[in-house]
Amino acid sequence: MSVRILALVGSLRAGSHNRQLAEAAAKHAPAGADIELYEGLADVPFYNEDADVEGSVPAAAARLREAAGRADAFLLFSPEYNGTMPAVLKNAIDWLSRPYGAGAISGKPVAVVGTAFGQYGGVWAQDDARKSAGIAGGVVLEDVKLSIPGSVTRFADTHPADDAEVVTALTEVIQQVTSQAASAAA
Repeated sequence: MSVRILALVGSLRAGSHNRQLAEAAAKHAPAGADIELYEGLADVPFYNEDADVEGSVPAAAARLREAAGRADAFLLFSPEYNGTMPAVLKNAIDWLSRPYGAGAISGKPVAVVGTAFGQYGGVWAQDDARKSAGIAGGVVLEDVKLSIPGSVTRFADTHPADDAEVVTALTEVIQQVTSQAASAAA
């Protein structure tokens, strides 16, 4: 039985390198891991407790929660926007954190990776995403990290799925997430 990993990409841009990184993860997922790239984060409204009422949750937020509920683990892909994670990723975490203590992210392994143009590959944003996911109830894999710097030049002519070093590192991340999820389920 495969471990179901839901990938949430914090960039909405069509040519996003983080989106490409998620595609590479799905393409090269090792045996035992099934990665679903979630589509539709752009449609999820900003979290509003007034709208989060059983029976009237916005459809896009309900779909996100349903997909997250089916997942055994999460792999978050975060670029860095002005030194932190993008609002779309934070918003997804907020919706998945509710209801408090029983949200779809609660108790499930979460790893955060990504790429950014800067020399550190978006580590501040990824640290913020880890913090937020942990407060939301996820079991953050603090030692599972992958920050790829210089995305604009590194991936100018090469898709991350065709970069052997990236594929090796992603595969290791996915194996660690899969192992953690399998242990949690046992």
